[in-house]
Amino acid sequence: MNSSIVRIIIGQVLKVEAALLLLPCITALVYQEKVGIYYLITAAACLAVGFIFTFRKSRNDVFYLKEGLVATSLSWVVLSIFGAVPFYISREIPSFVDALFETVSGFTTTGSSILTDVEVLSRTALFWRSFTHWVGGMGVLVFLLAIIPLSGGSNFNLMKAESPGPSVGKLVPKVAYTARILYVIYFGISVIETILLMAGGMTFYEALLTTFGTAGTGGFGFLNSSMGSFSPYLQWVITIFMILFGVNFNAYYFILFRKVKKAFQMEEVRAYFLIILIAVAAITGDLVRTMNFSNAIRTSAFQVGSIITTTGFSTADFNTWSQTSRTILVLLMFIGACAGSTGGGIKVSRILVLIKTVFKELNSFLHPKSIKKIKMDDKPIEHEVVRATNVYFCSYMIIFAFSVLLISLENYDLTTNFTAVAATFNNIGPGLELVGPAANFSFLNAFSKCILIFDMLAGRLELFPLLILFHPGLWKEVFTRKRKIIESRNLDRKK
Repeated sequence: MNSSIVRIIIGQVLKVEAALLLLPCITALVYQEKVGIYYLITAAACLAVGFIFTFRKSRNDVFYLKEGLVATSLSWVVLSIFGAVPFYISREIPSFVDALFETVSGFTTTGSSILTDVEVLSRTALFWRSFTHWVGGMGVLVFLLAIIPLSGGSNFNLMKAESPGPSVGKLVPKVAYTARILYVIYFGISVIETILLMAGGMTFYEALLTTFGTAGTGGFGFLNSSMGSFSPYLQWVITIFMILFGVNFNAYYFILFRKVKKAFQMEEVRAYFLIILIAVAAITGDLVRTMNFSNAIRTSAFQVGSIITTTGFSTADFNTWSQTSRTILVLLMFIGACAGSTGGGIKVSRILVLIKTVFKELNSFLHPKSIKKIKMDDKPIEHEVVRATNVYFCSYMIIFAFSVLLISLENYDLTTNFTAVAATFNNIGPGLELVGPAANFSFLNAFSKCILIFDMLAGRLELFPLLILFHPGLWKEVFTRKRKIIESRNLDRKK
């Protein structure tokens, strides 16, 4: 285990966070808010620690998948802890656990909140709170690779560890170029949405915050009513862009390089849009009983788009909808968006692989001697991908069940406990009952909030980068290597 390269990567991430913290400082200057000094102090602390971590160079720059997993998980933990500091020291969120919950919810693009009144926050705090969505959407390490390609080893292991989905592919041979292409697409779509929102009457500040939440599929808003008070035009714009950010970014790469046909041939993308159409039609048919058709289709499309992409915005209190509509939304929470998007959840591609695996097993009962491979986009899926998907799903169910059990110790109703975990583990935002869209997570105790913080990080990092930190073999290897280094230095001194 090359712990020195892990230390250097964390140091680089802290330097990036220091630079990002300057943006809320600028916001404070623009709106003349004194709270900006706390963000400047935090930026200075990030920079100082970052320089300490990177001052001593690593003797070995090579890192492999285990280093990539450990560096990714620790980077996100450190990123979140420092990101929570300005909320806490400014006393805008007086409890550090609450500040950490809000920050982790931001960076993991979950959108679950402990705030009962977001409108009392300073514009600076609202900016940082929403900006964490945009940073976390594509991933801070992908950003790091785009601007500071690391030397040695396999940089692809970092991107693979952080990017959501069962498999990550390089769009071009070099990882740095792939990271840049992803961020160009991400930034470009974000700019288009911001312009369209401003065309609908939003100020630049409001449009920017809404775009941060939409692009990162996060869901933090700047109004207590979320998106409910926005005009139908604005709601449709947000709906369309939520769905667009839930698409596999490989499809945009194909479109960008005039391979439109290849983009629409992606099986996952076709399944994603089909699920959305079916869900919107079913919920619209339910809502037309209580509202006119135009409002029903707009409301259903917004909530379906918000839940399946794991954004978490709301225009209505869907906690009051029929059991059928609520069940559809809960199912969408688990399905999630496409792999390689900014959305969370299990991912459409994994669902397809699992369904195809079931059909393959059924077929083997009927035709024991047949050898049939599972295919995606007319290409055989490697056994390793199928195995990894099955292991992921098993791990997912174990963590989910255990989290619900731990949350239930507070003795709230099953729907609240179940959807609280579903909303955080799948990076959705709101759940049902006490954690519904008109409520928040402030009533939970510190222990439950810590469980949900773990779930948010595990869900965003696809479980294994975070789980590896709890493997005894990892720390045994780290301490063994440290002991050997110390013994080697002592021998050199004696000589």
